[in-house]
Amino acid sequence: MPGDSGVNVEGSCEALCRTLVSQNGLQRETADISQSVLYTSLMGLLLVADNEKEHLSLGSGRVGLRNIGNTCFLNAVVQCLSHTRSLRDYCLLMSYRDEKFSKEEAKLMAAFSQVLSGLWDVNNGGTVVNPQRFYSIFKEAVPYFSGYSQQDAQEFLRFLLDKLHTEINRRPCVRRTGKEPQPKFARFRISEEAAAMWKKHLERDDSGIVDLFSGQLRSSLHCSVCSHYSNTFDVFCDLSLPIPKRSSAGGVTLRECLELFSQEEKLDKENSPMCERCNRHTECTKRLSIQRFPQVIVIHLNRFTTSRWSISKSTVYVSFPLTELDLGRYGPADCGPVLYDLYAICNHAGTVNMGHYTACCSDQNGWCFYNDSSVSPVSEHQLQTNQAYVLFYQRSNSTTAVRK
Repeated sequence: MPGDSGVNVEGSCEALCRTLVSQNGLQRETADISQSVLYTSLMGLLLVADNEKEHLSLGSGRVGLRNIGNTCFLNAVVQCLSHTRSLRDYCLLMSYRDEKFSKEEAKLMAAFSQVLSGLWDVNNGGTVVNPQRFYSIFKEAVPYFSGYSQQDAQEFLRFLLDKLHTEINRRPCVRRTGKEPQPKFARFRISEEAAAMWKKHLERDDSGIVDLFSGQLRSSLHCSVCSHYSNTFDVFCDLSLPIPKRSSAGGVTLRECLELFSQEEKLDKENSPMCERCNRHTECTKRLSIQRFPQVIVIHLNRFTTSRWSISKSTVYVSFPLTELDLGRYGPADCGPVLYDLYAICNHAGTVNMGHYTACCSDQNGWCFYNDSSVSPVSEHQLQTNQAYVLFYQRSNSTTAVRK
């Protein structure tokens, strides 16, 4: 264990900081490398070097989940999270118990970890795991999901990650009084402004969930009257992408969805925020980009559209890469390639009112199809369908490729 290694943590953090700074070409006094990040990085390195003491005995993971009443949405999402290896290991080792600030029991995290333990039990010969206790505790935390009606998988994922984060937050709970105004950083570069906002976020929200799933979006506004540029930064745990309109027979690519998401949008006076320089609402343009890339990026294909009277579903086929999805073009100008590999898919079959969720997940032996309690191998060429709803990608290239 790290505590047995005889390493001076404070001195090692400083040494690690110097290494990270030199690799990224940053100045020490402006580098956004918090003590918490350094400590986490150092502990990760020590755990890798000392992994024999933290070895996990894992089964195949190819185990189904019982449907306990219209819970296919839950089963599909849990299978995808179960194959998020860093999260799985974090839960099974119960690392969160030593990290969380709150002294209260992390009931939901413990129940979620228990489900993962059943799915990856080396002695499980294929016995289906019952998520009843986990779902009951989740419904206590989020009463909106009570009852037996069908729920949206992506909405469930957002609520679940948020509640898990709250339980295992390394920071004390701070009650928010609404959206706080962002400070002005007129004299700073965009990267410094973004780093300051990210540091402020970590001062209140810092957990194993944030380490894996949280990224930072930049919204850039350009006033058409005075040409003033302003930026706001928001944290995200998934990207919800619009699907370009096509006939049911025509398909689109994930890149086209990303281009539509990041393309410049014109805002009229009624829908634009107040210009900081003009001090009034003016016509402007808005563009979204990714300022900070997460280790795991969850991409939601927004197939459901709500109108005044109804909800409709798009069945347009969206093709997506299985490896080396490059998101660098949607980040800062100098970030270079940012590559991700696909490891899980949450699918939705059927209509708005009569639908069913399944999952396809990758492990060391290939891909498997998870349909509640049923599990079967699936080939790569069967993954791409018009039922793909939520895509899970893991960062594959070095984080030093992106300037922090």
